Amino acid sequence: MKEKLKLRKEKFLAWKKSVNEKRDINTEKYRKINIFMMLIFPIFIACIAEINQGKSLAGFFNFFADKPTVMLFNFIFATLIFYVLLLAIGRGWIAMAVHGLAYMTFSTVELFKFGTNGNHLILSEMKLFKSVKSMTSFAYIKITPRLVFYIGLVVVFVAVAFWLHPRVKIKPIKRVSVAVSCALPCVAMIIIPQFAKPVYILFDITVTKSYNAFMVNEKYKENGLLAFLLETATEDYENRLTKPEGYSEGAVMSVFSGAEVTDGAWQSGVKPNVVVIMSESYADFRAFDELGVDDVYYAGFDKACEGQHSGTVISPTYASFTVRTEFELMFGLPVRSLNDVNMPQRELARREQPGIPRYYKSWGYDTYYVHPFYENFYNRKKVYPTFGFDTLLFENDFTVDMEKYGTYVSDETVYRQIEEVLKNADKPVYLHATTMQNHQPYDQGPDPDAEFENYLNWIKKSGDDLLDFLANVKELETPTIVIFIGDHFPSLKNGSGVYESLGLDGANCSKLYVQNYLLWSNYDINCDGKIPEDVRSVFYLPYIIFDIIGAPHDEFINIMMNYMDKLPIYSTCYSPDTPRDEYLDMLTYDRAVGDVYSPYPRS
Repeated sequence: MKEKLKLRKEKFLAWKKSVNEKRDINTEKYRKINIFMMLIFPIFIACIAEINQGKSLAGFFNFFADKPTVMLFNFIFATLIFYVLLLAIGRGWIAMAVHGLAYMTFSTVELFKFGTNGNHLILSEMKLFKSVKSMTSFAYIKITPRLVFYIGLVVVFVAVAFWLHPRVKIKPIKRVSVAVSCALPCVAMIIIPQFAKPVYILFDITVTKSYNAFMVNEKYKENGLLAFLLETATEDYENRLTKPEGYSEGAVMSVFSGAEVTDGAWQSGVKPNVVVIMSESYADFRAFDELGVDDVYYAGFDKACEGQHSGTVISPTYASFTVRTEFELMFGLPVRSLNDVNMPQRELARREQPGIPRYYKSWGYDTYYVHPFYENFYNRKKVYPTFGFDTLLFENDFTVDMEKYGTYVSDETVYRQIEEVLKNADKPVYLHATTMQNHQPYDQGPDPDAEFENYLNWIKKSGDDLLDFLANVKELETPTIVIFIGDHFPSLKNGSGVYESLGLDGANCSKLYVQNYLLWSNYDINCDGKIPEDVRSVFYLPYIIFDIIGAPHDEFINIMMNYMDKLPIYSTCYSPDTPRDEYLDMLTYDRAVGDVYSPYPRS
């Protein structure tokens, strides 16, 4: 047996040597063809990437005709990138394989992402590829003959290059110097906006700032895939969070000059359980009269609101990036002050954070975070304990039977888990639950293509199950407050027609950032004058709750209570014309990534 294996190995090595010898001969034999392939490949892959995400040759040629300078930019940039790879690796087919894989990955991810939720890919979202399993569960992934054909073309090109074996035969010093010369402008296009913007303008690439998802999509139509990815990467770098000018302990503490500390009276003399339910993609489409959405889908929520308290807030996100709303609810500060980063939790300093849960801990509460999904998505398992959560319950940690509705764990399951926590608690509980039931895709129902109707049916079940949950909590002896709020309007499949029928664009989409919330209690609470009648940013909601339950107010809480009247809405997506507030921005920086000079209950 060993001799047979040895013989097979020898035959394989002999075959491999023979192939490589032929390839070495091909390097010189087909020298002109090899040079042509190395010249044409960047243009080829730039075109294929654009054609693939655009789904049709006609669309590509129309874009080329309308935006020839943008395509010229794409060709130049692709050529620079390719020659950096080629000079670094030395072998043409490997450089083509790496370059082709990168471009086709971006193109295919964009194809699926836009087809899934009607929003385009930006480079910063590629960080989520660490959670590929999570991302693929969200997407409508459909392998079409067209997609296979385009990928096949790239594979054939690389395979031919493998056989003809184009190589770079120049001295190492010259290779390095030329590679660096090609790499420098590519890097500068991202990290030196002062250099990049005039170049973009020269090639007629749109550089207007994008304040909401619709403006991002409008920019994509003007720029196409490759120029869009690069320009938005430049914009993200330019908007990166930096230390505010003049940031110091003295500057931070000057904000608190004259601020008071208020002892907690604890309304009704009790510390109630506080349960925040942030419902995935729960939104009230009755805000758009032209859709004619029936009240039946919101009957459970409406019934729950009877005799209780409710209000309206501004969510910092639409269609995706749940963690932006989560951050504002758990941190009590605006995403805008972090320059509207899509994933604020990834920007935070790796240390104890002065989050809202930490206040509850200081008041003798047990603190819980409940989320029926993967613990590593958005890095929640590592980040959220720093906020002050004692216990994190992810999908695999639930102690109740798991049931699904649609693709994900049902809201009913989450409610049963919350009930379990409340029943077994020997201390007051602060609990934040982020649900998953109503997350896209909405392809499960009588008609898989009736996405909006399926979504409304899931929303109806959420409201009905909420009503049952509140009925159960009402029977608890422990005073309990429940806050129910949606994180954002849902992402709907491109071409579903709902948002298109409303004629929404970057200038008139503000309604999609408005969320109604319910504040329910199983005991008598006095909310007179404590729930704003007009709209507020969602990051103020924790302070509204503090005020209602009569919790102690340190200087920071009182400052934020004052800000709630002084600057009721601080959201780029909803009101981009509102000027930046240097003090609120400084406080957010201080508590999120700075030295935390501002007061909070330290462990």
